[in-house]
Amino acid sequence: MKRTIILLILLALILAACSTPNSLSPAASQPSPTSSEPAASVAPTTIASSGSVSPTLTVMTHSSFAMSDAVKEDFERQNHVKLEILKAGDAGEELNRAILAKGQPLADVYYGVDNTLLSRALVEGLFEPYNAPALGSIPEEFKLDASSSALPVDYGDVCLNYDIGYFKDHNLTPPGSLEDLLLPQYKSLLVVENPATSSPGLAFLLTTVSHFGADKYLDYWKSLAANDVKVVNDWESAYNKEFSRAGGTRPIVLSYSSSPAFELLYANPPVSEPPTAAIVAPGTCFRQVEFVGILKGTPHRDLAEKWVDFMLSATFQEDMPLQMYVFPVLSGAKLDPAFVKALVNPTQPAYLDPAQISANREKWLQAWTETVLR
Repeated sequence: MKRTIILLILLALILAACSTPNSLSPAASQPSPTSSEPAASVAPTTIASSGSVSPTLTVMTHSSFAMSDAVKEDFERQNHVKLEILKAGDAGEELNRAILAKGQPLADVYYGVDNTLLSRALVEGLFEPYNAPALGSIPEEFKLDASSSALPVDYGDVCLNYDIGYFKDHNLTPPGSLEDLLLPQYKSLLVVENPATSSPGLAFLLTTVSHFGADKYLDYWKSLAANDVKVVNDWESAYNKEFSRAGGTRPIVLSYSSSPAFELLYANPPVSEPPTAAIVAPGTCFRQVEFVGILKGTPHRDLAEKWVDFMLSATFQEDMPLQMYVFPVLSGAKLDPAFVKALVNPTQPAYLDPAQISANREKWLQAWTETVLR
C-alpha cells in the first residue's frame, strides 16, 4: 500500500512539472525591472480598456482643489492619460513639500502657489518655463512671472465672512471693518488661518500690513489676540469646523468674497438668500492669484504642457468657479448666472507690491508668530 501511494505522488509531481503555465496572468509574465534600475525611473502607467498602456500624470495641488468628474474624464480621454491628483495640504504646506522634493519631484505639475508665496517658489527654481498659447488671452495684471515658469490660473478675494443668522439671533450688528473686530462685542467670535501654513491666512496678514502699515500691524494683532481671535492651520479647519455654520462656535471666519455665493448655490435645503455675507469694505480684503507650473525634472514634459493648456482652456476655467472659491483669469470665460447674482466683490482690495512682499514676508511672519502664538 505504501509503495502504491509513493508511486501516485511521484506521478502527480511529474505531470505538474510537464504542464504549461496557462494559469499565469499577463502581468505576472512580464519581466520585472532589474535591480540596477531605481524604482523612480519606472514611469507610472495604467492599462486602458483597449489593452494599451497609458501614462499617469500627477498634479500636486492644495487640499481645496476640486474639479468635476466630467472635466477630469475629458482631459484623460483627449490625451490618453490617467490623471492623479496629489493633495499636499494647504498652500504653505504644499510649497514646503515641493521644495523638500526638489530634484526628485513628487509630481509632474504643481498648482496652487499664489502671489503671496510665488517669489519663494521662483527663487527655489521649482518650475520649467512654458510659454502657453493661452497666455495671450489672459490680462497682464495676472502675469506676475516674466519667465512664464508660473502661469496664472485663477484669482479670488480673501475676505472675512460672517454667519447672518448668528448675528440676527443675538441681536448683534455684524462688523464692517477690521477695526470693528477689536470691539468687546466681537470677543471670541473670530477664527482665522495661520499665515505660516495657509495662503488665505497669509493674505489676511498682508491685508493688515497694507491697512495699518508695516510699523503698526503688530499692534493690531496684539489687540486682536487680546480679543480672543482663534488661529487654526488651514481654511478647511476654519470654515468647515470652527465656523458656526458648520457647527463650530465662531460666527466670523476668514474665507473668500465668493463664499456666500457657494452657500446659496449648494444650500440643502435650498434657500433664496445666502446665509452668510462677506465684509468687503475698502482695505479689508486681499486679492489672491493662483498659479500652475511644470515641475523641473518631470519625465512627462509633453503631458504636463497639455495639462497646463487644459487648465487655461474654457472647459476648465468655466468649470472651476463652481468647484472652488475662485474666478477664471481667461478673458471671455463665462460664469454661471446664479453664481454671479449672489456675488458682492470688493471694489478696493488691499494691495502690496510683490517685491515688497518678497523682501519682507519672512520677517513679517516671524514677527507675527512671536506676537500671536508665543
